[in-house]
Amino acid sequence: MVEMAPVVSSQGVTISCPVDGMFSFYNSPYPAHRQSTGVDVYPDAGFGGVAPSPVSGEVTLIRRVRSPRGRNFEASEYDVVTLLRSPENPGKVAKVLHVDPSLSVGDEVRAGGELGTLLRSGYYGFATSPHAHVEVREPTDPLRARGGHSVERLIEVGRVEPLEELRGVVTLCSPEFSIVRLETPARGLPADVGGVLGVLDGGIPYYGWMGVHYDSGRPEGGVVELLGHPIATVGAVHDRMSLADCSDFSVKVDGNPILGLSLRLSPRKCVDVKLVPRKIGGLALDEGSDVKVVIKPK
Repeated sequence: MVEMAPVVSSQGVTISCPVDGMFSFYNSPYPAHRQSTGVDVYPDAGFGGVAPSPVSGEVTLIRRVRSPRGRNFEASEYDVVTLLRSPENPGKVAKVLHVDPSLSVGDEVRAGGELGTLLRSGYYGFATSPHAHVEVREPTDPLRARGGHSVERLIEVGRVEPLEELRGVVTLCSPEFSIVRLETPARGLPADVGGVLGVLDGGIPYYGWMGVHYDSGRPEGGVVELLGHPIATVGAVHDRMSLADCSDFSVKVDGNPILGLSLRLSPRKCVDVKLVPRKIGGLALDEGSDVKVVIKPK
């Protein structure tokens, strides 16, 4: 069993994340994320590694679907939809994508137990990390791309302190992306949204939009600022989170332009910021080195 932290709830169904993993509401271009009806759970494992189940329940359906070809990477020829009936609310099912299950219909699993192996889906971008996509659905309508129930964050974002600069240590470097770790008491990258301090969630600016999470307060203005620079305009405001559309800005790492930042939340009190190059192999950094990320409006 993998140690898990409850991070999300929907219709009484708890979705958990490995304590050494990451989770995201908005780091995706797909409709469920824009509509706040899906969450991605990233275990600390590679493609083909074990995927701990993000929910408890009984497997009611396993369906393989054809996967698109990978864009500049080798992808699995198929993806898998797995449905689990939750003991917390038997009237709902959890829909899980991107995991090839090791279980059969009728099997039961607890959150943190082995669900299957992590697939590299053709629905991913080249820099997408292994994860399980989770939605809570009606049993009569479990499979469509739209139609999930809204998800609510359970875990607090922590003490958010404004950053004077975005600087950290490279903990991983691959042709597809690099990871920079920031030491912060918050569970994500700190930012200001209309006078309220929160943390960012999304692929910025390349997806064109983002989410901002905060524990209390309500934004008074419509601008999201990172390092004192305006980077987005607030659209929808929900309970303890806002959606915002990116403005035109660039991201550089030690003077080198990159596609942008992939931002998620962590159950731990540290932040792993993913640096996404413009193309595979387009950013060469040394693990253990100290780097500075610069945000500049165009």
